[in-house]
Amino acid sequence: MVLQQIEKLGDNALYVVERTGLMGVFIASCIAKAVTPPFRWFPILKQIHFIGARSTVVILVAGLFTGMVVALQFYDSLVRFGAVAMLGAAVALGLIRELAPVLTALVVIGRVGSAICAEIGIMRSDEQIDALECMAVDPYRYLIVPKVVASIVAVPVLTVIFTVIGIGGGWFVGVVLFGVSEAAYFQGMYETVVWDDIEMGLVKSIFFGLLIVWVAAGKGYFLHLERNGSFGAEGVSHTTTDAVVISIIGVLVADYLISALML
Repeated sequence: MVLQQIEKLGDNALYVVERTGLMGVFIASCIAKAVTPPFRWFPILKQIHFIGARSTVVILVAGLFTGMVVALQFYDSLVRFGAVAMLGAAVALGLIRELAPVLTALVVIGRVGSAICAEIGIMRSDEQIDALECMAVDPYRYLIVPKVVASIVAVPVLTVIFTVIGIGGGWFVGVVLFGVSEAAYFQGMYETVVWDDIEMGLVKSIFFGLLIVWVAAGKGYFLHLERNGSFGAEGVSHTTTDAVVISIIGVLVADYLISALML
């Protein structure tokens, strides 16, 4: 019994190491092909539209109400210490450094990451990727690279939109609803927010964009190597669920690591 448990543990460890290596080679190949010609611009623009433009409405709604909630919570705390003038700074810093990159990434995971994993997983299950290889078409350059480049471009833009709308939502709650001075709201923001804060938010959003496509596309691409061995609708559904969960956990872990390195 003990030997069986040790054998099972070793088997699981080897599987994790093998999959980690595969995913590492996968993203390295994608990045290498993304920076070498030939460049295919139309598929990249198409993916930017899918990842960015079609996510804008969700980002607008999420950013607006996130900013309103943040302003409401900070106002309740700051008013106790007579520091309401710092409301704008608190809202801006909270959104720029943490909330906007993380929540934007979570929205993109739910709307885009799952779709990418399901699309590529279905192509693998139906042997369409094998057909591309038989026709001497590089599946990395044809399928994955446009998604990687588009995500790296679109996620930071969505993060900026989230931040601006969130600050506007905080302004509505603080200035319009609670009567905080509009000058104090924006002046505190101007005096407190520095380039390092903006840089942290941008670095996080770029890395999150890469991470989302890496996990989603990688899980779908290597669907045939999953241990459960299930193809078809069941295999795609399981793989897509795993990709979403891993992406969310990865974003939260990366958020802490990047914050710890850049603070």
